Amino acid sequence: MTDQPKTPLLDRVNTPTDLKGLTDRQLHQLADELRTETISAVSVTGGHLGAGLGVVELTVAIHAVFDTPRDKLIWDVGHQCYPHKILTGRRDRIRTLRQKDGLSGFTKRSESPYDPFGAAHSSTSISAALGFAVARDLGAGDVGDAIAVIGDGSMSAGMAYEAMNNAGHLKKRLIVILNDNEMSISPPVGAMSAYLSRLYAGAPFQELKAAAKGAVSLLPGPLQEGARRARDMLKHMTVGGTLFEEMGFSYLGPIDGHDLDQLLPVLRTVKARADGPILIHALTKKGKGYAPAEAAADRGHATSQFNVLTGEQKKAPSNAPSYTKVFAQSLIREAERDDKIVAVTAAMPEGTGLNLFAERFPRRCFDVGIAEQHGVTFCAGMAAAGMKPFCAMYSTFLQRGYDQVVHDVAIQRLPVRFAIDRAGLVGADGATHAGSFDIAYLSNLPDFVVMAAADEAELVHMVATAAAVDDRPSAFRFPRGEGVGVEMPERGQPLEIGRGRIVQEGGRVAILSFGTRLAEVLAASEALSQRGIRPTVADARFAKPLDRDLILRLAREHEALITVEEGAIGGFGSHVAQLLAEAGVFDRGLKFRSMVLPDTFIDQASPADMYAVAGMNAPQIEAKVLDVLGVAMVGERRA
Repeated sequence: MTDQPKTPLLDRVNTPTDLKGLTDRQLHQLADELRTETISAVSVTGGHLGAGLGVVELTVAIHAVFDTPRDKLIWDVGHQCYPHKILTGRRDRIRTLRQKDGLSGFTKRSESPYDPFGAAHSSTSISAALGFAVARDLGAGDVGDAIAVIGDGSMSAGMAYEAMNNAGHLKKRLIVILNDNEMSISPPVGAMSAYLSRLYAGAPFQELKAAAKGAVSLLPGPLQEGARRARDMLKHMTVGGTLFEEMGFSYLGPIDGHDLDQLLPVLRTVKARADGPILIHALTKKGKGYAPAEAAADRGHATSQFNVLTGEQKKAPSNAPSYTKVFAQSLIREAERDDKIVAVTAAMPEGTGLNLFAERFPRRCFDVGIAEQHGVTFCAGMAAAGMKPFCAMYSTFLQRGYDQVVHDVAIQRLPVRFAIDRAGLVGADGATHAGSFDIAYLSNLPDFVVMAAADEAELVHMVATAAAVDDRPSAFRFPRGEGVGVEMPERGQPLEIGRGRIVQEGGRVAILSFGTRLAEVLAASEALSQRGIRPTVADARFAKPLDRDLILRLAREHEALITVEEGAIGGFGSHVAQLLAEAGVFDRGLKFRSMVLPDTFIDQASPADMYAVAGMNAPQIEAKVLDVLGVAMVGERRA
């Protein structure tokens, strides 16, 4: 642990109002101190370091020029908002980032009036800012300017263009700052990224500074024409002018996003003169000012706690492989035997493990950028042509492509395989990244195979199962983090579709688990055994199709049945209850309970703490069994 850095100027800043009295020279010093404080804070908490470091000067400049919170500053995604939080009255809590009862790692409306719009998924900022701008012009509330800061990676999503198209049509005063660092979580892909690169690759950047200031009319007369020529040279490198101007935006840039001497004049000019939608193109560097982050492949995107001097991260030794790695290695083994297997992700090759697949099969791996809707239908097209696509996306990111899952995959019964990472409660990213709803939103689709791995060995078999299912869509879900340390199979074996397994025979009560709560169920069973109650424990494996024979047998042979799943109401337990009701089982007196995630969004904490809040750890499962059997909790154990 290093000593707290000395930040004399930052110490005087409690809110952005305190920036108004600072000179431009002092703002330079403030930016340096803000960068130091951000590094220090994230070294303690872990989190998204590189993105915040890349916008330090931009954050200082925006808050110095504009009048937040009346002016609405909307950060796309929110990975980069830590410096913003430090300047907006939350410095005293900045070392609680992503911790239980602490600050969110993203912008959050309930946390501060300086966070006018919550985020965590990309490409929403321009739409939201346009909403504020229109509301302002209709007389709603105390709303000033609307400023959206969006990264070049986020510009790969269609939603950003839908918003820009609408903004250009409405011609409202709206400020969009394109934070162009050529580096989203993974290197941005696609024609948009190449277009942005061409915009400024044609000339030495230093020669363009006068033009980059954008405020050409403010320059001395002899410099104005040269500045215009330099800017126009950039603008017309593509036929018909820049894409942004074609969409109705005034385009300023590119400017150096780390040079306050450029940022401040441009923002001041825009504030004074903008009368419609305007886009400021700022070039930045992710991880700027911290050598270990600048040198890292992901520019310090997501870090655990680290040593400030060396950048070395503090990670606990692993006793079991991560589920993500098990998925990737299993898919590689399947692809070695079947050249029709391809893999698709949406800007998350490292997060989904497909970077490993891409190393082995570069021609069969596709990163479509932040474009989940396109990614799903792209997979549907490949499936229709006879390939075997695996669509690897986080549960919450797949939500963005749900219409395509229904319309382009399920209705056409195309065999797209959905590998759903980050299932269940994920910890520090909180509610925005919790995989709470995929069981429900996939299990209600006809002819969809929906699986959940109880452990890492089961995941290997489910990858093989999905590869073998070639007549309908399928999905398998698995959580973030490490497996439970079970013995791993040499290779995956396809499971019989719609067949669960008995893990432990017992009596009186049966617990039917779907997913990785099985380990907690077994821990609860061990505790119950000490009370003289030995439950039957079963692993459902499939939420769809259900193992009808297994479920009816458990209902027939036990006085009580409890389902457990890492998902919201409407999922596995609801389907089991429907089956039991239609089969008339409840008419004969079965006691039935369904343990699901509660009807609330659970804030960030450790996964164990989040599951305690959800009431789904071993002690709560034990308590549920005792309650349904009418047994008093004598000698109650505490979690």
